[in-house]
Amino acid sequence: MNAYIKRFIKNFDYPVFFVYIALCLFGLVMIYSASMVWSVERYGWTPDYFFNKQKLNLLLSLPVFFLAALFPYKHYKSRFMMQLMLGVMFILLILVHFIGVGGESGSQSWLSLGFGNVQPSEIAKIVIVLYFASIFTKKYQNGTLDKLNESVGPPLLVLTFVFVLIMLETDVGNTMIISFVAISVIAASGIKFKSYSKLIGLISILIVIALTFIYFLKDSLLTERRLGRLEAFFNPFDYEQGFGYQIVNGYIAIGSGGLTGLGLGNSNQKYGYLPEPHTDFIMAIIAEELGLVGVLIVLCGLFFLVFKAIMISIKTRDPQARMIAAGIASIIGFQTFVNLGGMLGIIPLTGVPLPFISYGGTSIIILSAAIGILMNVSMFVKLEKTKS
Repeated sequence: MNAYIKRFIKNFDYPVFFVYIALCLFGLVMIYSASMVWSVERYGWTPDYFFNKQKLNLLLSLPVFFLAALFPYKHYKSRFMMQLMLGVMFILLILVHFIGVGGESGSQSWLSLGFGNVQPSEIAKIVIVLYFASIFTKKYQNGTLDKLNESVGPPLLVLTFVFVLIMLETDVGNTMIISFVAISVIAASGIKFKSYSKLIGLISILIVIALTFIYFLKDSLLTERRLGRLEAFFNPFDYEQGFGYQIVNGYIAIGSGGLTGLGLGNSNQKYGYLPEPHTDFIMAIIAEELGLVGVLIVLCGLFFLVFKAIMISIKTRDPQARMIAAGIASIIGFQTFVNLGGMLGIIPLTGVPLPFISYGGTSIIILSAAIGILMNVSMFVKLEKTKS
């Protein structure tokens, strides 16, 4: 054990760790700045309410990060670990439909566990990465990767159930992310292009079937709020006092910041104009207070983590490590795209948080676990390099 710890410290990926910590701390500062007015005026709480809660979330995230970094990634391939991960994920995804709590967005996506709320769809992201990487590694090793009739049944069945359960929460954003994550992991498996194309076709058909099933089962998927958001997406200024209100005020915040911003804490839009500014629209507050410079610094940090994960995926010879790193890159990268795309009006709003920056306990804990797993994969990649 001591030898393993020494090897861990020696091969610790310090650049990834420092960027991860820097993004989390920067997010903490911006959550305080963005939420201080909203916390008082909307809820009657103290200005530092959301700051203190996120500070606790971050403190809980650190041991999760180190445990994930120390736990050898190869163990996720064991039957016990796969059954445990899938079991916990499905129990939580099912429970949220019976005892879940919702928010103003209309999504019943959280479980209240006394000590705080847990969002099962966030947990599903990393479970899908680890499960798909484990399954397709076994298929790679026994030579059945391109035999679709032998390799894709169980993972596609799992993915279908996850789609249905999350879409029933009306959580469109995380469904999109999980779809892209699954496709990215499969792409990194080493599967032939012809087989991959067929697999993408199968996943697309499953998504259509799942959406059709949900449409007839639960009409809340197309609630007035979601239809309004979709209409506002095409022209938010026609719905400036309604469903386009958040997007338009986000535009105002971004435009007000210019190159260097109004100064930390000096946002005008957080004074009741931009709803929930500490969540999925936190980048608008960053743009207003710190300008284009602040936005680019955050994007550079996120890009660095995605780039490092991709490079780790490319460098390793181990298929499981390759798929895990690719999956983590896609979680961070595509979640950033969905968040910023919604804020800028490129895609409809989905309420997805900005990785490491937005307020949210489950999000920061799961992302910390993902970075920890990436660190463990990085350590083994370095050991591979020294052996060769």
